[in-house]
Amino acid sequence: MYRWPAYGTGRVEPIRPSRSPTTEFGPPTLKRVTTEPLDLPADFVFGTSTASYQIEGAVSEGGRGRSVWDDFCERPGAIRDGSSGAVADDHYHRWAADVDLMAGLGIDAYRFSIAWPRVQPDGAGAINPEGLGFYDRLVDALCAKGIKPAATLFHWDLPSALEARGGWLDRETALRFGDYTTAVAERLADRVAIWFPVNEPQVVMDLGYARGIHAPGRTLGADALPVAHHLLLGHGLAVERLRAAGARSVGSACNLTPAHPTTGSDADRAAAAAYAAFHNELFVEPILAGSYPEGYAERMPGPVEEDLRVIHAPLDLFGMNYYFPTALAAPDAGHPAEIDGIPARLVPFATPKRTDFDWPVYPQGLLEILRWLRDRFGDGLPPVHITENGAAYAVGPGIDGLVHDQQRIDYLDAHLRAVVAARAEGIDVAGYFLWSLLDNFEWAEGYLQRFGIVHVDYTTQARTPKDSYAWYRDTIAQVRSRA
Repeated sequence: MYRWPAYGTGRVEPIRPSRSPTTEFGPPTLKRVTTEPLDLPADFVFGTSTASYQIEGAVSEGGRGRSVWDDFCERPGAIRDGSSGAVADDHYHRWAADVDLMAGLGIDAYRFSIAWPRVQPDGAGAINPEGLGFYDRLVDALCAKGIKPAATLFHWDLPSALEARGGWLDRETALRFGDYTTAVAERLADRVAIWFPVNEPQVVMDLGYARGIHAPGRTLGADALPVAHHLLLGHGLAVERLRAAGARSVGSACNLTPAHPTTGSDADRAAAAAYAAFHNELFVEPILAGSYPEGYAERMPGPVEEDLRVIHAPLDLFGMNYYFPTALAAPDAGHPAEIDGIPARLVPFATPKRTDFDWPVYPQGLLEILRWLRDRFGDGLPPVHITENGAAYAVGPGIDGLVHDQQRIDYLDAHLRAVVAARAEGIDVAGYFLWSLLDNFEWAEGYLQRFGIVHVDYTTQARTPKDSYAWYRDTIAQVRSRA
């Protein structure tokens, strides 16, 4: 997920998750939560999403190699609560119980990510059978429950050995990603229903390499642009390898945000346009149109035109993540640009509702992005899946043992209704993956933000489905009943 660049101040006590092998998830009796039925078709895909480093733990087990996030978490001050994903939700050991939670929701699909260093510890060379076997068992269990596996090949946990050789700044990483894709697809393509090669490449480039807020923690500013090209090339190569292995459905997972000028001035409008090009168009245009936005192609490395033909591989679906809108203003003497070379600065987006992450709640923004995709790409836009959407609220179990997270229900309901509105305008939105199934390690925030519809006690690893879990279950059932 995209992370807002300001994380707050003040001392935060570290949270040190531990594993208790005797703890069982076990929801109290969940009340039925109902809302006005959603006008969605019977074949609409409902799912949830997670990511390997955020939930798996077991970073030193089963032959897994180190990732850039293992390294980044060891930097003093890099993670707000001083924690790491070393244990996280212990999903590596508790995956079977977590699959039962998914089955209880009645979801159609589960989007998870495969940890590259678990499958290929050094990012090249020998495959780790134990690591690949973990995902083999998970996929089998999902299929047995009637849940379609939807696999993301890269959700930010790059093998450390590759980063030491240049990471995504180096073209070789994209080539190695293609090889890794082949190894995974040859094992799993017969059962995985949907593939997403790269999750949120914009965040990796921007927060990981340009601003240093995420792993690997580089601060290159606009010199990070080659990362964008190599991530896109990795996406295109992965699509090729997946097709060769017989993959049934291949998509994307780009994070998009509507860019609003703070005022109607020409300068602020130009700032919003520059940021939209940097955040949205830089990744969507190559994938869906085979070209870069104006001014970017000449700043990219390698045989750009040849690479764009690979990047522009046909997709079965377009996956997009949406969380919040962005407000932009022109830089001035007292307020410099967020990134050198991008003439825009972020300012607070004015809205009365905000999540605990201080993100603005603006479901209209999802409709705005969907309209932009339709208007820009027309018949070149495949069916759209919302591959992530969710909100952080820190409410925990009350005296009744339940987690009453009405704010999350309101957020999710409003965004699903934006999907309904988009469909009413003729935009083919075919699926929605809620972020996230479980509370988890929230990157630079550590364990301070909770996005899950299942509460996780990080000391005992007990799982407690929240009211939002019951709401999502009932929402899915309502849509099915109206078919």
